Amino acid sequence: MRRFFLLLVLVCLGCTAMVSAQDAVKVDPKHYTIVSENDQVRVLKVHYGPHEKSVMHSHPGAVIVFLSDAKMKFNFADGKTQDAGGKTGESMFTPPVTHLPENTGDKAMDGILVEIKTKASPGKSAAAKKK
Repeated sequence: MRRFFLLLVLVCLGCTAMVSAQDAVKVDPKHYTIVSENDQVRVLKVHYGPHEKSVMHSHPGAVIVFLSDAKMKFNFADGKTQDAGGKTGESMFTPPVTHLPENTGDKAMDGILVEIKTKASPGKSAAAKKK
């Protein structure tokens, strides 16, 4: 019985991480707004003020274009962290991720995030769901 209880607790903790891994626009509209969307991509405007922090959320594979210099810290669902950044005009591909970003810089960070839609993407449009 004791083993069953421990297993149940571990399963619940795993489910909590999955449930908290939600669409950034839905759980953090302060930092993420939709600019454009179709069946293949969703384009988001990203804005973090100095030292602002998000909540745990997910993105499918995406390309970020930095509109300003960025100094960020990412906290991941597994408890690991990573410092990252970018310079104005730079772009980079990011694989699917569940994270909690934080602007660790003293200036606002702005970017455009182009999420690549798949069947499991959080921002999948109604038209794409019918296919």
